[in-house]
Amino acid sequence: MFCNKGVNRPTTEPRLTPVLRLEGGGYVENLINHAAQINQQLSRYGVKFGIYKGGEFKERLFPYDAIARVIKAGEWAKLDRGLSQRVRALNAFLRDIYGEKKSIIRDNVVPEEFVYRASGYLPQCEGFAPPKGIYSHISGIDLVQDKDGDWFILEDNLRIPSGASYPLIARDLCRKCSPQTFRENNVADNRNYGNLLREVMDYVNVGGVNVILTPGRYNAAYFEHSLLAEHSGAILAEVGDLVVEKNKLYYRSYDGKIQVGTVYRRISDEYLDPLHFQRDSLIGVANLLSAYRAGNVALVNAPGNGVADDKGIYYFVPKMIKYYLNEEPILHNAPTYLPFYKEDMSYVLENITKLVIKDVAEAGGYGVVFGNELSSEKLAELTSKIKENPRRFIAQEVINFRDMPLMLDGKKVMRKADFRAYVLTAEQTKVWQSGLTRFSTDPTSFIVNSSQGGGFKDTWVLS
Repeated sequence: MFCNKGVNRPTTEPRLTPVLRLEGGGYVENLINHAAQINQQLSRYGVKFGIYKGGEFKERLFPYDAIARVIKAGEWAKLDRGLSQRVRALNAFLRDIYGEKKSIIRDNVVPEEFVYRASGYLPQCEGFAPPKGIYSHISGIDLVQDKDGDWFILEDNLRIPSGASYPLIARDLCRKCSPQTFRENNVADNRNYGNLLREVMDYVNVGGVNVILTPGRYNAAYFEHSLLAEHSGAILAEVGDLVVEKNKLYYRSYDGKIQVGTVYRRISDEYLDPLHFQRDSLIGVANLLSAYRAGNVALVNAPGNGVADDKGIYYFVPKMIKYYLNEEPILHNAPTYLPFYKEDMSYVLENITKLVIKDVAEAGGYGVVFGNELSSEKLAELTSKIKENPRRFIAQEVINFRDMPLMLDGKKVMRKADFRAYVLTAEQTKVWQSGLTRFSTDPTSFIVNSSQGGGFKDTWVLS
């Protein structure tokens, strides 16, 4: 067992086994030997996730694997530059399309239809600039690495990217069970995430305390909300703890009302404020958007960001980098086609059995179809849908991304894995020297999302 709060301390320290050297670094065999206990501890902490499927809510443990992904220092330096560049361009895009200029639309770089028909576009946010002009304070960028070692961006997550708590708590438990691992290997310390988060909240704070707004303890990600509040020094609040008066947001404490300067909200746009969005929301704060638009509170991340992480908009991000930053993209998208364009439509229909088709309205690995797995009947049905509504779909080349080792039923096996990097924007844009590596447990699957039965492992950035 581990020496954590509420757990009895062992009378003797576990015997540490020799360091095992792997490509790019090493780790202690103790981590693998303790994987079952680490997973048990994660379950006790509530490290779970929930999904709605078939009208039912299901909650399950997010399984952890002890074999870390290792990223060498030189490789990380390129990722750091490329991720920062991408997020800076995405923030510039959001400032542009919600501001008065809308220059990227006027200059025909991004079609107007792709902006205003995006499900994440919010007309309620038009004509308002958030504090310090930052829209995406915390960006979760999903990447994969191909067999040749090249990295490709798969998806941008600019609304409420989750998952930073998983490598944070897993590393903490691993450090306890095998401290020698981290003494003998130059692994960048990831314990600074809370400081980075506090730096973001403080930077945009308009006067008041920092609050993390959670839907409550029955939310599947409640563990993450509470852990990040603890690490960042923010107040963890639910809807009943907050009230808007005269366009200012207050936290109801035992000593009276305290003004709130920044809200890191872990609630989707549509539920955030029942007076401005979905009226039957029971987890939103009435008139929160009014306080935000009055400039009396900062919201992290800004509502309306979904327009920039729409799968259709993804196609245009390399163009945004050139347009706003006058730079060549350091990291590249997966080769992507938009049926919206005639030439791309022709290519997609001719090569549909070689491509991955994604429905832009879906998330969490749903709405992803591999053309080579479809029957002729299903192919005809999909083709008809694409022709009918080309804005609804994108198509991508299949990237045969790298397999990673993991322990499954006591055996070492190879499975597909992606990587979510966390980019935090305050006065500067910084990439957290850690991240979430997710893997598939299915030997035939390229889909690694937790909602599709995947697990996670730590990511070691070598310093």
